[in-house]
Amino acid sequence: MIFKHLTVAAALAVAVVSFPAQAQPSAPRVALETSEGTIVIELAPQAAPKTVENFLGYVKSGHYNGTIFHRVIPSFMVQGGGFAADMKEKPTRGTIPLESQNGLKNARGTVAMARRGDPNSASAQFFINVVDNARLDYPNPDGNGYAVFGKVVEGMDVVEKIRAAPTSTRGVYENVPVQPIVIKTAKVTQ
Repeated sequence: MIFKHLTVAAALAVAVVSFPAQAQPSAPRVALETSEGTIVIELAPQAAPKTVENFLGYVKSGHYNGTIFHRVIPSFMVQGGGFAADMKEKPTRGTIPLESQNGLKNARGTVAMARRGDPNSASAQFFINVVDNARLDYPNPDGNGYAVFGKVVEGMDVVEKIRAAPTSTRGVYENVPVQPIVIKTAKVTQ
């Protein structure tokens, strides 16, 4: 009887060694090299797969290179990814469905998609929350929320520099940094 238990235990040990648990792939990371320094964002494809795929598509196509953080509200967020330094909006692909019911919260340092009134209107613009913004979590503020798809894992000091930038109004756009804060390059690093 003891021999039978030892044989079963040995067989299980061999099975565990032969079939190791699959390692979870590491989350993709994107480095935004800005005129103020580097911000590294870790993406959450399990929580927001369509949003992450969309963002990575823009990164890989070079869309974000040369865009600016065009909206800076120190008590709220910093927004970028849609305008060149001359405040001309860059063309985008189609919009994506809202993934705000993914359990991720608009906490300080998280990254979410900007959108218009239509909940399914996000395309390329994103924002980094500089404070906890529970008012943007599903179902707030309009019954839909804003889709968080990543978080800053390096460079919150750079985000703080952007947050502190003096702003003014340029044409119809408010809260625009006086000196353009440029995303020089955006690239996948992991």
